[in-house]
Amino acid sequence: MTSTDTTTEPAALFARRGHVGVVTLNRPKAMNAVDAALSIAAGAALEQAQQDPEVRVVVITGAGRGFCAGADLKELAKGNRIDDREHPEWGFGGIVQHWIGKPTIAAVNGYAMGGGTEIMLSCDLAVIDETASLGLPEVKRGLFAAAGGVIRLQRQIPLKIAIETILTGEPMSAARAYELGLVNRVAPQGTALDVALELAEVVAANAPLSVQQSKRVVHETWSAGSDWGPETWAINRDAVKIVFASRDAREGPTAFAEKREPVWEGR
Repeated sequence: MTSTDTTTEPAALFARRGHVGVVTLNRPKAMNAVDAALSIAAGAALEQAQQDPEVRVVVITGAGRGFCAGADLKELAKGNRIDDREHPEWGFGGIVQHWIGKPTIAAVNGYAMGGGTEIMLSCDLAVIDETASLGLPEVKRGLFAAAGGVIRLQRQIPLKIAIETILTGEPMSAARAYELGLVNRVAPQGTALDVALELAEVVAANAPLSVQQSKRVVHETWSAGSDWGPETWAINRDAVKIVFASRDAREGPTAFAEKREPVWEGR
């Protein structure tokens, strides 16, 4: 069965602003709660950003007052699916297990509990509105944070704080999230997307291959346990071969020597 949402607008939107792709979760009347339509549309938008050679960074945000209220519990109560049955490998919302090689930034513009927090945790960087809060309240509903919350939170903040957050289900303020290093920026009220776009532009100004390979090496070596192991350095060597053989690797030093801004080709 599919969602009963009758809106004529897509449940997620994609737009390109220069070299930044913006994915907007677009069920504002439901606080962007995830149903099947949103999962399908958001997953497709992320894939579009990945395939667009002009996109260097992707920002994920929500329409209206909320970022994402998590799973659409009304749909689940009706027995409806909320995933993209064509792409189960992309996970909750079409996002949380959907790897793309370009940096992703969550612009948490409002309410982001449960699955909203899990979408934020799946992004490489995060900006949060000063009035927003995060949290994993699933235990209060007899559930658990199965869309990556119990996996990722403990990797991104101190273990005991992560366990407390998971087991109590209590919300975390934007200020506390920043204090713990869970988010990169706290934005003045109503400006989370603007601040995220500013951060995205800084990243997008850098050489695309360098950025993408840097992201890949960070994620693939995260669980290595040692920065001395041969497997870690093999991953690093693969990135070196790709980046240092690129046209951009020649353009960077040349532009520096000629005292001009580099013109990146992404190859």
